[in-house]
Amino acid sequence: MAEGKVRNGIRVALLTATCLTASPALAQEASVDDRLDRLEALVEGLIERLDAQPGATEQQQSALLAEREQIRAQSEALLAATQDLQTRQDDLAQQIAASPPSGSASTPGRTTFSYGGYVKLDAISQRTSGGQLPNNSILRDFLIPVAIPVGGDASGFDTDFSARQTRFLFKTETDVGTEHKLKSHIELDFNVTGGGNERISNSFVPRIRQAFITYDNWTFGQAWSTFQNVGALPDSLDFIGVTPGTVFDRQPLIRYTNGGLQLAVEQPETVVTTPAGARLEAGDDQLPDFVARYNWGGDWGSLTATGIVRQLHISTDDLMGVDDSAFGYGLSVSGKLKVGSRDDFRFMATAGDGLGRYIGLNLVNDAAITGTGELDPIFTYSGFAAYRHYWSDGIRSTIAGSYFKADNPVLLTTGQVTDESWNAFANIIWNPVDPLDIGIELMHAERILEDGRSGNLQRVQVSTRYNF
Repeated sequence: MAEGKVRNGIRVALLTATCLTASPALAQEASVDDRLDRLEALVEGLIERLDAQPGATEQQQSALLAEREQIRAQSEALLAATQDLQTRQDDLAQQIAASPPSGSASTPGRTTFSYGGYVKLDAISQRTSGGQLPNNSILRDFLIPVAIPVGGDASGFDTDFSARQTRFLFKTETDVGTEHKLKSHIELDFNVTGGGNERISNSFVPRIRQAFITYDNWTFGQAWSTFQNVGALPDSLDFIGVTPGTVFDRQPLIRYTNGGLQLAVEQPETVVTTPAGARLEAGDDQLPDFVARYNWGGDWGSLTATGIVRQLHISTDDLMGVDDSAFGYGLSVSGKLKVGSRDDFRFMATAGDGLGRYIGLNLVNDAAITGTGELDPIFTYSGFAAYRHYWSDGIRSTIAGSYFKADNPVLLTTGQVTDESWNAFANIIWNPVDPLDIGIELMHAERILEDGRSGNLQRVQVSTRYNF
């Protein structure tokens, strides 16, 4: 009975010692190696006490010897488990020490990820000379030139608050060896989507802006068109700023980049003006849009030259039962040039045939259709210029203007399509702390139809934006 109690006591002592060895509290007072040494000494001491029991018979000694060997084997297994725990704790500590800074994180595997974006509030008050913009409409959140009303009664100033331009982006990078680079980019915002009303919820559905994969020199997915130079866009509070005069398009594409050279095939989409002046999206495209681009850069700034070739196509189920195609083309030059130590001048000039949907948020369409059902591409030219000046470290201003002109075949499109559009704006933006901008912007925009009628828009916009 006494021997059984001794053996039970040994087991309890061993179990207690092992649990304490793995305890996080003890880990703060001594290293695991020290605790392993103490555990081994404790086991040896208990075994010696067991061997020294007086009056034990030969049979009892044999049983005790077997028990001792069993205890030793159990202790060795416990020691191995504790060492494995220490190894995993060391690995975890190294991962924690190597964690990226705020705004990014890493997984225990080969993929790291990061995030960013901004939160933006816009307060806009505007009036239009040729009609009322609908309530709770995206047309009241940023300049869409083709939507400027023409021919109606002037509206009063309408005021709207919105946070729907808020944006979130998520990026990943996977370690696939030193010879290759594999990344992804997903970007969301809440613009041009449905949602709640201004009475209660002001909710808006998130949408994909960009979603693409890059593998070495290749890009696959939805991104800014290679024909567009985002880096030339001015520093504006409006979503785009110089909409009538800029290329603006995001779409699925495959792009190859080598230094300053970029070659891409991109999503085709033919947009036709019908004989009644309406818009038709044919959806019968056969070839992708082909884009070639070259970028130069240096201490002086950056410069981009881009060319595009397109096949416009309609089939027999679209208009007049005719299957027809025509080629469109365009050239664009843009850049951002440094002026002095901090100021800059930004510009773009674009011209071409059949570029409609690429310019000014589809201010005019790609082509008209003749009486025999053939496509007649519409020639356009456009451009903008913007100058940004820093008054001090925390205060800057931009003044900008843009212009668009279309050569519509009026006999095929009617006189109610857009002939010209232009806008100008000026702003002042205060940067009280690095990630925060607070600014005010004044804008005037105008749209003129082929029949000579026009409508304009005047806007005052106050915005606050926090970048993270």
